[in-house]
Amino acid sequence: TDARTGRRLAYSEPPEARVPTTRWRLYVFKKSADGASGDGDGLLDTLHISRQSAYVFGRDPDTCDVHVGHPSLSGHHCAVQFRGVPGATGAIVCRPYLIDLGSTNGTFLNGDRIEAARYYELRRMDVLTLGRSTREYVVLTEKSAGLAKSTEQR
Repeated sequence: TDARTGRRLAYSEPPEARVPTTRWRLYVFKKSADGASGDGDGLLDTLHISRQSAYVFGRDPDTCDVHVGHPSLSGHHCAVQFRGVPGATGAIVCRPYLIDLGSTNGTFLNGDRIEAARYYELRRMDVLTLGRSTREYVVLTEKSAGLAKSTEQR
């Protein structure tokens, strides 16, 4: 339940939720409707997603952290969740994951539709698309921000 509105949410964070220490960002680009690169493409926004442990995306402006008003999106469409998981040395590391919240028109990771209610680890340069929206969200960190400029020129 959302503390601000009292409304029931489609997502609750797992016990391993963590606020990241790495400064993750989503660079938001818009592609033309036919998917081809053209003059309409370009960087629309930069979302700083390292200030809390989860970010819910969707059409509901009252309960979503990232409001996306496209009509093909669900009220609570998907979430980026930071989770503390064992790393290569056994130490706990905080990594970003994507989860579809049972959306009608799907959440896509690098062009592939992901299954609902399952976590997918995100890596630098992954591309997220939601429903039939032409916006693309490119996953980068502050240190890899220079890559966004080259991505914009694709």
